[in-house]
Amino acid sequence: MTKKKKKKSKKGISNHTNTILGILKKDRNKTFNYKQIAAILGVNDASSRNQIIKKLHQLKAKQEIEEVDRGKFKVVVNTEYHTGILDLASKGNGYIICDDFEEDVFIASNNINKALNGDEVEFYAYKRKHRGKQEGEITNIIKRAKTEYVGTIQIHEKKNFAFVVPDSNKMYKDIFVPINKINKAEDGDKVLVSLEDWPERADSPNGKVIQVLGKPGEHGTEINAIMAEYGLPLEFPHEVEAYANNIDLEIKPEEIAKRRDMRKDLTFTIDPKDAKDFDDALSFTVLDNGLYEIGIHIADVSHYLQPGTVLDDEAYERATSIYLVDRVVPMLPEILSNGACSLRPHEEKYTFSAVFQMNEKCEIKNEWFGRTVTYSDARFAYEEAQAIIENNPEMPSKAAISDIDTTIPTEVSLTGKQYKTSNDIAFAVLKMNELARKMRGARMRDGAISFDKVEVKFNLDEEANPVGVFFKTSKDANKLIEEFMLLANRKVSEFVGKQKKTFVYRVHDEPDESKLAQLQTVVARFGHKLNFKDKGSISSSLNNLLKDVVGKKEQNLVDTLTIRTMSKAEYTTHNIGHYGLSFDYYSHFTSPIRRYPDVMAHRLLQRYLDGEKSANEEVYEERCKHSSNMEYLATKAERDSIKYMQIRFMQDHQDEEFVGVISGVTDWGIYVEIISNKCEGMVSVRDMKDDHYQFDQDQYAMVGKNSGVVYQLGDEVIVKVKNTDLTKKHLDFYMVGKPETE
Repeated sequence: MTKKKKKKSKKGISNHTNTILGILKKDRNKTFNYKQIAAILGVNDASSRNQIIKKLHQLKAKQEIEEVDRGKFKVVVNTEYHTGILDLASKGNGYIICDDFEEDVFIASNNINKALNGDEVEFYAYKRKHRGKQEGEITNIIKRAKTEYVGTIQIHEKKNFAFVVPDSNKMYKDIFVPINKINKAEDGDKVLVSLEDWPERADSPNGKVIQVLGKPGEHGTEINAIMAEYGLPLEFPHEVEAYANNIDLEIKPEEIAKRRDMRKDLTFTIDPKDAKDFDDALSFTVLDNGLYEIGIHIADVSHYLQPGTVLDDEAYERATSIYLVDRVVPMLPEILSNGACSLRPHEEKYTFSAVFQMNEKCEIKNEWFGRTVTYSDARFAYEEAQAIIENNPEMPSKAAISDIDTTIPTEVSLTGKQYKTSNDIAFAVLKMNELARKMRGARMRDGAISFDKVEVKFNLDEEANPVGVFFKTSKDANKLIEEFMLLANRKVSEFVGKQKKTFVYRVHDEPDESKLAQLQTVVARFGHKLNFKDKGSISSSLNNLLKDVVGKKEQNLVDTLTIRTMSKAEYTTHNIGHYGLSFDYYSHFTSPIRRYPDVMAHRLLQRYLDGEKSANEEVYEERCKHSSNMEYLATKAERDSIKYMQIRFMQDHQDEEFVGVISGVTDWGIYVEIISNKCEGMVSVRDMKDDHYQFDQDQYAMVGKNSGVVYQLGDEVIVKVKNTDLTKKHLDFYMVGKPETE
């Protein structure tokens, strides 16, 4: 915790030359007299005022400031200023990301000048460099990235104040809170605090507690703290819930008349077994000309979500649903997300569809986009659809449809066409899987990259305690859905893009060459080689790498590092294509229940189907930026919740030894990922008592000075839990050693 907040001095000021110059630099376009500067500094005695006047004239003589009017001074601007985003390191130094410089600009901790992580700042660059990097000093804070922080409150009742110690290691100051602004918090509570101001001479910012989250370490407290840290909502405002509950959800004949009626087409959903919101459904029909008509039907959220309403405003602000380990925080109220908009079995629903006619070679012979009404005949879990695929290794002909193994019982409504039977639905699954495989193969040949990273999932008991870990992998049933969703997303964006009209694209730039070089260095240690000759060779060698590591100890490490070499996908109106998918046009159209960009895509597509002019690009670009930012925050919250649950899981395994793989090496320690459960923790070099270990940056290794023992990236090691910190989300290990080799 920081020291007690210093009281304002009544006599004299320290370091007055730099302080006065700093005040004038902070607002370069404004003039100041000595009284204004004295007020900012919090001094009111004659001696201090005289010092200020004296220093003002000294700075004027040095031509660092100018006297614009009698007694009114302004800084002389003789330096080129830049703007950028501050990225703080945990040790207090930082780097500014700025388009004016090829590399990030180093900012020493004494030149941060009260800027915080993520702030948009103004700075000037020195002529000198720091370890080869451009160095600078922050001169002004343009915009705070955030003003609310989660932390633990420490109350000093006798001294009538408190400090909040932030959870984030990138928040380098504790936050001073007067006793009358602690909002009934008790000492040791985890709270959400809002920054109010940061006086010129104060060591810490001032704030007030706006929410008491609970006792540290308790499950509800920690999950709420994760959401609060990123400014994400847990509940819907009352007026939003009330509005949603009053929407007319009835399927009306007059609305059906405006749509393509596809209720008689064989239609089904395939989703996770615990899913409650079904964004998408597939329909399948064999046409008389031998073509397959396949419909990708998406919940018509935009029918219920009308612009200018409190419901739409709330959905836009959230921009995405958030999937934490123990819950979903939806973008839409439950009456819509799990009810009216969810394509549940045996219910008629309004949908927005992309319908394609294709042949056996997956060549698109006809396409249609528009609003529809559909009826889902069956609901499959991925496991059920996968069982049908695995039980029928050879695709049967239409004549042999009665021979299909439909081991998985499927409830099917018989109110539509007579062919709606379990066998017909199974045939549809098998044929669409066959087509999906062909489409996936074509994508890979075109240069798409196959990311099938293993996902860590937890088995939770009724109190949300982790009782087991399992890994989610993508099988044929998952890939079937993926391919047809990709088809709809690609073709919708292509349809609009070729008209040169404003649209919401999902873009993905080419990977950074320096990151690819770093990846090559790492994977070479496992015997893998990459080819960076051209775009095609990069894609094929990355795919070969990802294929080669499957089932090996380094798989998760290599998967993670490969993903990190990729640029970050984002939403924008400026189409540059999608590198990872190897598509010239790509959008998000298929998940409007959980993503606001999909809602925007629906609205824009309908606008253009109606023959209207192009929408305002600036307006939609701003919405794209907001959506990308909210997606980023949601992803961070989801990762934090996984990390939190991993640490909770490891709390019950503190006496066990685990085999892990070294996933990172730094000068302060070794990061190890346990093979059996993917939990990652750190072995501090200070805890490695058997030798004096030194970091070898070139080898990505920690080397024993006396023994010569080497702990290198990718090595298998045995570790034991040292400490589990739920508050800081830190998992610390002891190094036991290396496994014995036969």
